[in-house]
Amino acid sequence: MKIGVLLIQLGTPDKPSLSSVRRYLSEFLNDYRVIDIPWLARKLLVNGVIVPFRAPKSTKVYKELWQHGNGFSPLLCHTDNLKTLLQERFKSEVITIEFAMRYQNPSMNNVLDKMQKENYDKIILLPLFPQYASASSGSAIEKAMSIIQKWWVIPEISIINQFFDNEGYINSIADNASQFNLKDYDHVLFSYHGLPERQVNKVYAGTNLCSDQPCETELNDKNKYCYKATSYATTRLIAEKLGLSEKDYTVCFQSRLDKKWLTPFSDKIVEELGKNGAKNLLVFSPAFVADCLETIIEIGEEYQEIFTKNGGERVQLVPSSNTNVHFINGLEELIRNRI
Repeated sequence: MKIGVLLIQLGTPDKPSLSSVRRYLSEFLNDYRVIDIPWLARKLLVNGVIVPFRAPKSTKVYKELWQHGNGFSPLLCHTDNLKTLLQERFKSEVITIEFAMRYQNPSMNNVLDKMQKENYDKIILLPLFPQYASASSGSAIEKAMSIIQKWWVIPEISIINQFFDNEGYINSIADNASQFNLKDYDHVLFSYHGLPERQVNKVYAGTNLCSDQPCETELNDKNKYCYKATSYATTRLIAEKLGLSEKDYTVCFQSRLDKKWLTPFSDKIVEELGKNGAKNLLVFSPAFVADCLETIIEIGEEYQEIFTKNGGERVQLVPSSNTNVHFINGLEELIRNRI
């Protein structure tokens, strides 16, 4: 069989310029799966308030981020390198690895147009979000399918919608942590990207809510697609690899917009730990498989500032999976299981 694999990442501005950041934020935040409110309210909020006020500030942050990527987007570079290294695993087979961004470039429209012309027998869609969320995995899958459904010939489609428990992915995080001596840190944080509580509640049918499930301690048939539950499950797997006990770490959620998001909030935990005498923190961000603004800037710099202001000394970020060989092993396994 002739097989095409599409890796999908969230996206990045083309350049750290105001116009590019505006385009990126507009496309990203107008996605109804990201801001799940009525269409007109979303348009007024995003186009009239958020983008105009947020774009100038975000542009400054992206300019700083580009310096960490030697003049390029770190997310784009890591994903491009990942695609190249993963392709090496299939170089003797009729399997082609492509990658696209959900928002901006390389666009899903252009990449899937290229894949359509290859006339594949099968296409495997692999969003690079370990824990399923409608705002990330769901949006990427829906976008891909909305493009493919217009093709005259639709090949066999296989979708990998989450991989939070994939051994290669877990091993890559543990391996990246091996460069640090865990005993040198007073506490460990596992900081995941936040989500509105209403979005995780939508996972459950009827009147059930996330709060009705033991998401912090157990993964079951009802909460297996709950982002909160899979985040805690990921943490338990990593902690087991590293020999961490429950008292050694805290699961928290970053990048919130208001109080009705998943708690506890990462910045508040960092602040509290500093006030309580902690001096050194080790921080993982397992929801991101490639280092990006949320890891390099938000954790590496902004949380360092919060921690220092409240009496702490050092916040050490553990690098994301990026192109760790264990992560590539894990992705290869996921793909071969679908072949």
